[in-house]
This record gives sequence, structure tokens and C-alpha cells, in this order.
Amino acid sequence: MTKKDVIETGREVLAVEARAVEALSRRLDESFARAVDLLFKAKARIIVIGMGKSGLIGRKIAATLASCGTPAMFVHPAEAGHGDLGMILRGDVLLAVSYSGETREIVDMLGFIKRIGVKLVCITGYPHSRIARYSDIVLDAKVEKEAGPSGLVPTASSTAALALGDALAVAVMKKKGFGERDFAFVHPKGAIGKRLLRVETLMHKGKDVPKVGPDAPMSAAIEEMTRKKLGMTCVVGAGNRLLGVITDGDLRRMIRKFRGAVVNKCARECMTPDPVGVEGSVLATEALNLMERRRITALVVRGADGRLDGVIHLHDLWRTEMF
Repeated sequence: MTKKDVIETGREVLAVEARAVEALSRRLDESFARAVDLLFKAKARIIVIGMGKSGLIGRKIAATLASCGTPAMFVHPAEAGHGDLGMILRGDVLLAVSYSGETREIVDMLGFIKRIGVKLVCITGYPHSRIARYSDIVLDAKVEKEAGPSGLVPTASSTAALALGDALAVAVMKKKGFGERDFAFVHPKGAIGKRLLRVETLMHKGKDVPKVGPDAPMSAAIEEMTRKKLGMTCVVGAGNRLLGVITDGDLRRMIRKFRGAVVNKCARECMTPDPVGVEGSVLATEALNLMERRRITALVVRGADGRLDGVIHLHDLWRTEMF
């Protein structure tokens, strides 16, 4: 094959698979909505089963469901008859992936599935197959043809099943109201987790927040800045209400203006009132963007009532390696 032939083959495969997914999208009907409702109402977990390439797709579907807030696991049908049937409980919902709908290892499980009263959803290319007949809901994933030259290698059919699994997972996620905060909770590691970190999870709070009262002498403010090592101190009034901040930059400007007499000033006279701040629920990436735009190294974290909740420093964001 020439280089041109290779590229053309790749394009043909992608075109076949794209058409398969597009056709699947047009065929979605009430069965899909009922399947989503069933998965949404599952009292326990979603058990995904499949053999061969369908099993690999099933593993990915289970992982996607779990990461989107729906407890799910994969059970290998060939291992099921050797004890793994004990992983399936009443209250679970089974999702079977079998293009032919006649996968022997899954057919062998049907009696057990019906005996314990577990609901079964199947993704198949043959809605009248044996597995489909035993299913409570059938999702038709028929494809016009596979992408390989012989039409025997699962390609377009695997892609269609994978896409349908993603559609189920996202639809259930939306139905549950599973949002960014929930997603971040189950993705604490990796690039996704870093992008979804909130200021409230990184900020300094409690006794680690540098703060003084408005009438505190500047000597006390300087001591607090030195001890807490954030290059600033907050100035707070009654009820921990934020009044202003004194930064290293403010201190340098005050020394230039008052020289040695700065130590005779109080915090109220040297602070910057109404400092730049954020709420704790803001994404850490947004806080970083604000620091870069304002060319500052720390932000106060305000509560809805104007109280001081904490301080987020540029070094706290560096440690996450998000940039």
C-alpha cells in the first residue's frame, strides 16, 4: 500500500464509524429514555457485562458511569459461573453489551438474572436475539456495516456501543444533577481534578490566616506578616468582618512615606480597603487568572456576609502544578 492508500483507508474507517454513530443518534427513542430512568432509579449498582471486544467496551461504560456519579462495575460473563455471580445483587441493574445478542456466556447467565429479579438492559444489533428477548429494555445498536474489509472485525459496532454507553452515562448524570463539584470529588487526581479544584480546598484558614485588628500598631502587623509568611495580613473588625489588607507592597510604600514613623501608625491607617478577593466556591483556575491580571500574589477569600474566610496565595496554586 502506498502512503496515499493508507491515509484513504483511515478516512474510510472513520467515515463508516461516524455514519454508524449518526444513524444510532437518529434511532434513539423511548427505549433510551426508559433505560436512563431505570439506571437512575437503580437501588444498588449498574453491573455491565460483555465478552471480547464488547467486554472491553463494557469496562469503559462501567468506568464512565462510575465517574459520572452512578455506582457501576464490570463482571466478566465467563467468570460469572465460577463464583462471580455472587457479585450481582437484588437491586442491581444489568447492562449487557452483545452485538449478536447470542453471546453464550451471557445467555448462560439469563436464568440466574431472572431468578433473582434483576432488571436487564441490553445493547445489541439484533433486537430479536435471545438476550434481547430476555431483556426488560432493548437498545438497538445495529450498524450498516463494519469498517474492516471483511465485515467481520467489530469496529463500527463497537464504536456505536461505546457511544451509546456514553449517552446513557451523561443522560443519567444530568438527571441526577451531578455537577462540577460532584465531578471534582470523584476526580481528585490528574488533570481533570486540578482543573476542578476550588479555592476553598486550597486556601489558608483559621489560625493560619494572618490578621490583625484595625487599631493594632504596625509593629504587630509586621510581626503577623512575618510569622504567617504570606506577604500580607488582613485587617478585620468585629465578627471577623474584613476591612482591608496590608501587603508587602503597602508596607514599602508606607516606609517610603513615613520612614521610621511607620511603626507609630495603626493598621487602619496603612491598609488598603476593599481588597481584591474571591469566594471559596470559585475555581482555583479563576483565582489564578485574577492574580495574573491584577499582578498580585494573594487573594482574600470572602464569605457571603463580608466575613473573612481565608487567604489563597500564588504558591498554593503552584503546588497543584495546574500550570
